[in-house]
Amino acid sequence: MKLLAVCGATASGKTALAVECARRLGGEIVSCDALLVYRGLNIGTAKPSAAERRGIPHHLIDVVDPCEKFSVSDFETRATDAVLDICARGKTPVLCGGTGFYMNAVLYRSGFGQTPGDGRIREKYARLAEEEGRQALHARLEAVDPESAEKLHFNDVKRVIRALEIYELTGRKKSEQADGLSPRFPFVAVAFDYPRAELYERISRRVDEMMARGLVEEVEGLLGAGVPETAQCMQGIGYKEVVESLKNGDLHSTMSDIIKKNTRNYAKRQLTFFKKMQNLHWIAPKPIPEAAQEVCEIYERE
Repeated sequence: MKLLAVCGATASGKTALAVECARRLGGEIVSCDALLVYRGLNIGTAKPSAAERRGIPHHLIDVVDPCEKFSVSDFETRATDAVLDICARGKTPVLCGGTGFYMNAVLYRSGFGQTPGDGRIREKYARLAEEEGRQALHARLEAVDPESAEKLHFNDVKRVIRALEIYELTGRKKSEQADGLSPRFPFVAVAFDYPRAELYERISRRVDEMMARGLVEEVEGLLGAGVPETAQCMQGIGYKEVVESLKNGDLHSTMSDIIKKNTRNYAKRQLTFFKKMQNLHWIAPKPIPEAAQEVCEIYERE
């Protein structure tokens, strides 16, 4: 069964396009978003409502509590199982999301090199991640193998440790080895190709809508329910800025401006990531029914 992957920058209309494509193809959606997995994070994640899902089953949304850690490896296991289940029922899996590392975890098997493993080294780095944090572990990799670090999310602890292990054992970067990505499933990928200024305007409107819907109150509710500000989910854009503003007692308009700026920067990184994706077709912005028709034609043709 061939997969359809609807990817691209935040606020580019991925959800609506994926839902309409799933409706036309007889599909189900597997969310590939690092924050949509968390229960209770609704406004700041632009989590699709029941009405927006239009009766299409969605997987990997609301699957973990906000205090839990959730790695790329955790996602890979659950999302791959979901894809296989969808295929087994004769449906079309439609991946949808902007977290490229999560989407790649489903689409590709990642090589781990020919270097043997060393339990002591892995234990050392696992302990470092536990004591100093996953970002500190990722920074360690970035210092010795920036190419691999660019490809690996800091939550993908298993692969970050493996890359460090290879470097420590061989003195050579994992990125220098011919052990790249191997497709796990045949797939076609699509993304809206918005002019940068228009995309930024969409981002600005989305942030304004989030603030109007009660993003600050959502964050206050999470903190009040015992979710620590250091929780993995609270590091997402929108949440971390509100947390910082609440700590400073400073909730004026600059907070919204900072969220918009950080979201624009994130969108740039997303576009850079997805431009390297295999079988990716850029779709000119148009009404969802027309875009979905174009995507379905590409899917059937490829």
